[in-house]
Amino acid sequence: MNILENAAHLDGHGQLDALMRANIQPPMGETLEFALVELERGRVVFEGSPSRKVFNPIGSVHGGYAATLLDSACGCAVHSSLPAGQAYTTLELKVAYHRALSDTSGPVRAEGQLVSIGRRVAFSEARLIDTQGRLCASATSTLLVFAIEAQTKKRIS
Repeated sequence: MNILENAAHLDGHGQLDALMRANIQPPMGETLEFALVELERGRVVFEGSPSRKVFNPIGSVHGGYAATLLDSACGCAVHSSLPAGQAYTTLELKVAYHRALSDTSGPVRAEGQLVSIGRRVAFSEARLIDTQGRLCASATSTLLVFAIEAQTKKRIS
């Protein structure tokens, strides 16, 4: 299922719900082994278990793993609130690292929440929590909201 192909028929919540029900993960989720596990309008939760595959040279989980989960949670919290025919892209992501992750930290949960959404810009935040309930990282995000049709026409031209 391709979200862009179904954009005119389903709103953002419906698109994400359809992916969850079909157990379809985007390639990034497959690569880093995390998945969308909870969905409400304006709120999502991703879950993953960091493994040695995402270690940095000093033997802990690379910060990019946490950033990716947080970016996904921030983005999909916005996505879940969009009407049909609209999409988003991240303009800015600010990540704060509170605790190092290891291969024993998981499963970790990235909980994303919509803060506000306007006609062109949305704001969201997310928290990454380890299996013991400790805050490992947090993020705030600014996202551009746009019509999918406009983007599709630009690519064809």
